[in-house]
Amino acid sequence: MTNAALHVARTGLDAQNMRMQVIANNLANVNTTGFKQDRASFETLAYQAMTAPGAASSDSTKFATGTSLGSGVKINGTDKVDTQGSLQQTSNALDLAIEGGGYFQIKMPNGQIGYTRDGKFSLSSDGSIVNAEGYELQPQIQIPQGAQNITIAQDGTVSVTIANQTEPTEVGKIETANFTNPGGLQSAGANLMLETAASGQPQTGAADADGRGPIRQGSLESSNVNIVAELVDMIETQRAYEVNSKMIQATDQMLQNANQNL
Repeated sequence: MTNAALHVARTGLDAQNMRMQVIANNLANVNTTGFKQDRASFETLAYQAMTAPGAASSDSTKFATGTSLGSGVKINGTDKVDTQGSLQQTSNALDLAIEGGGYFQIKMPNGQIGYTRDGKFSLSSDGSIVNAEGYELQPQIQIPQGAQNITIAQDGTVSVTIANQTEPTEVGKIETANFTNPGGLQSAGANLMLETAASGQPQTGAADADGRGPIRQGSLESSNVNIVAELVDMIETQRAYEVNSKMIQATDQMLQNANQNL
């Protein structure tokens, strides 16, 4: 029985260690543009039924509750907390934020489309709008050489002012993507997430329509990590880890006592 207690405590240590890693990652990304906080969720491992509830305890009576012994705990997943981060004004024409639902679409080097809330864009040498890694925003938008002003409307329409012209010229339209289950997206690093079977297929189209939020030019979305809440969770996780560690020490002392006296 004490060996079983050691195993249960070990699963607790493993689970709390993984939760601490999730918290550490949240705090490390507190200044990452568009970062969404992760939250670890737990589930119990299989139970060993010693006595089933309702089983006969005598010829005329039944057990009211039964006896079941748990075998520990595990992390069953990490959920994205999909709340809006605060918008920070930058006045940079190619700094974009989505206020509400939706993701920018980025073409990765392998041709796959990644999705991001990080709207810090710039121009490549050929005038394409790209992210910090140099990956092109999709649909591809080319800014003509010599353009003096870049204006991006709430619906994603991109217009520029060309020298010696009074009227702005429309050069493209940024489309954003939404998902039935955004929490099912797979994090891929570089502020990008990938479509999965759990997220469902992307519904793409103009911003500020069909559940996709408007685009705010000259702004960036901050991380939605709450530092105070994360520090409280960190203390709670540390305490839970210590309790499981003490359980292992107590179980070891019980085994030692049994070996010496039995």
